[in-house]
Amino acid sequence: MTSFSATAVACANIALIKFWGNRDSELRIPANSSLSMNLDGLVTRTRVTFDPSLNGDQLTINHAPASAEGMGRVKIVMDLVRKMSRLDTFAEIASENNFPTGAGIASSASAFAALSLAASAAAGLQLSERELSRLARRGSGSACRSIPTGFVEWQAGHDDESSFAFTIAPPDYWDLVDCIAVVSETHKPTTSSEGHKLAATSVLQRARLADTPARLDRCRRALLERDFGCLSEVIELDCNLMHAVMMTSIPSLLYWQPVTLELIHAVRGWRESGMPVCYTIDAGPNVHVLTLAGFVDQVCQTLSQIPGVDNILIAKPGGPASLDL
Repeated sequence: MTSFSATAVACANIALIKFWGNRDSELRIPANSSLSMNLDGLVTRTRVTFDPSLNGDQLTINHAPASAEGMGRVKIVMDLVRKMSRLDTFAEIASENNFPTGAGIASSASAFAALSLAASAAAGLQLSERELSRLARRGSGSACRSIPTGFVEWQAGHDDESSFAFTIAPPDYWDLVDCIAVVSETHKPTTSSEGHKLAATSVLQRARLADTPARLDRCRRALLERDFGCLSEVIELDCNLMHAVMMTSIPSLLYWQPVTLELIHAVRGWRESGMPVCYTIDAGPNVHVLTLAGFVDQVCQTLSQIPGVDNILIAKPGGPASLDL
């Protein structure tokens, strides 16, 4: 009996215009389109080995057995790959992140992007970027954005065929840098998947969704015109709207910690003093501080002086998911 395998690497991404809530939870069709930046150097490396001797799929994450919830989501992707390739073989899956897992730094995005590419390649499939994006979406919505390169837009669509991500600008288009102030590396108590299901319980969700297309257009234009001032305004507004929905859902979700709020105030103060900085925060307490390449040292130095900032991760715009040959 012969086994066959492939290894893939994918970047995490930071959503500049965020999605929160699903139109279809099973297919992970989002309630709104979104826009993101891949994060160079913050990666998941996943090896998938189809082995006829296995009686079921096996998964380790950072060398530890995966949870039942994690295994269930992986099985969705693996079953889709088996269906497309007409395989009936189970696989051994080994996934490793080089950044904190489950702490609001899009570890599921990079993980399912890498899994989708590695599994499909190991199964002998040659999927297009769009097909890979759709496959990754079935494991984690934001994973579809980690398949293409650079600055990426996820078209929400209305069904499985029309919901996928594509590049709007390559990584070297603009010298933005994400300086991530890590204030906690622990797993968040409520996962994003669980949180998406609560979005519709917030009285603010309908208003957030109604204005999202306008914010997306403003953000896309700011990126393409390299307008940092406009980018700052729209991504901070979008971030605050998403967290307002979280805070007013039933039950309420509050991912922020005291230092998270302190960092928000600090970033606003630095910008008023002339430093090009803005913030955005995913479903977690860690704060992504965006700046231009020439200001990275200054930003990191000021971030490091704030009590509660345990670590600072630095990421330029990243490339696409790729096979590790």
